[in-house]
Amino acid sequence: MKLAHRFRPFVFVLAAASIVAGAGLLYAQLDGADRGIPPIDSTSNFEVLGIDVDVAADSAEKARVEGWRRAQSRGWRLLWARTTGRPMAQAPNLSDSVLNSIVSGIIIEQEQIGPQRYIARLGVLFDRARTGQMLGVQGLVRRSAPVLVIPVMTTGSTGYSFEFRSDWQRAWAQFRTAGSPIDYVRTSGSGIDPLLLNLPQARRRGRGWWRMILDQYGAADIVVAEVALSRVYPGGPAFGHFTARFGPDGMVLGRFSLRVANSARLPAMLDEGVRRMDQIYTRALERGILRPDPSLVIIEPAIQQQLEEVTLDYDLSESQTNASTGAAASFNVQVETPDAGAVQRAEVSVSRVSGVTSAITTSLALGGTSVMRVTYAGDAAALQAALAAQGWQVQVMGGNTLRISR
Repeated sequence: MKLAHRFRPFVFVLAAASIVAGAGLLYAQLDGADRGIPPIDSTSNFEVLGIDVDVAADSAEKARVEGWRRAQSRGWRLLWARTTGRPMAQAPNLSDSVLNSIVSGIIIEQEQIGPQRYIARLGVLFDRARTGQMLGVQGLVRRSAPVLVIPVMTTGSTGYSFEFRSDWQRAWAQFRTAGSPIDYVRTSGSGIDPLLLNLPQARRRGRGWWRMILDQYGAADIVVAEVALSRVYPGGPAFGHFTARFGPDGMVLGRFSLRVANSARLPAMLDEGVRRMDQIYTRALERGILRPDPSLVIIEPAIQQQLEEVTLDYDLSESQTNASTGAAASFNVQVETPDAGAVQRAEVSVSRVSGVTSAITTSLALGGTSVMRVTYAGDAAALQAALAAQGWQVQVMGGNTLRISR
């Protein structure tokens, strides 16, 4: 007994050290400067990349301005040819003032500035609302359900997703999703993301935990974008083996490999890998493969039964009475908005629903899918029935997230 008492302080110290170590490990997983890359520009811009300019002028500033002006003109012709399928020479000639009004930004991919010369590779962003009228494009015809992107990178024998900041995560964060029919849900990788969206979770097949995560991020399914990097020697040729997976079961939709001559070209290879993966997911959507898994949707049995009763025998006055007596709740309502008028019409239509106290667009994406924050006095089933009465087709994405379309 005395021996046992003698070791109690030591056992207590070990237990305390374990608690402190566990707390430190949790803090290390949640905090740090080596993670977190916010996604950039998910707006509905047309994007034209890879425009080479070489301009000589009296000064470096004049050469740069002239280079950007030429990039805008050539970018417009490339966009017109890509959209219409006609030769660039047939593109309408637009004045500099018109080009300045439809261009929303210049992307500098590479740049060399001399005293009287400007050499660069540029990209041009065109505003969809203004440029679409000239091109005859109003918006994307088809859009997928929101899918959560988990970028997984393996280098050497180590694989990780959001545990550490990586060039693969950066490539997905810099990818402009407006021109894609896939509705990607991209996270920054900060906060709680490293705990919820780590490498073991990307390999998990159980639906229970996935339902909670998808409801947290407002998505309907997941895509896991994998890349395995290998180098011949440090700084030398590098190879990337890419795999596009879909769903918790990790269905392989496509594989491909890329190679660069040296490690300095690695970011360009990863950017090309993201573009090719987007093409794989787009083809899967066209073939009907990229569809949300019904087992990932959270629908309580009682709510489903009530929803069927409302759909089969719907009475407007009764539903309005039930909605007005319910407790107020907030819902995320996703709606396709090809132009600014569609945003206004959707807000007006939803705000007219009985029981809705506010309908505010919190995420605007012209040509894509916008998100409204709707406050409603009732539950999800009653809101779905009320929106259906206004002529909307309603899809329950899970939790307090709905998707409506005409």
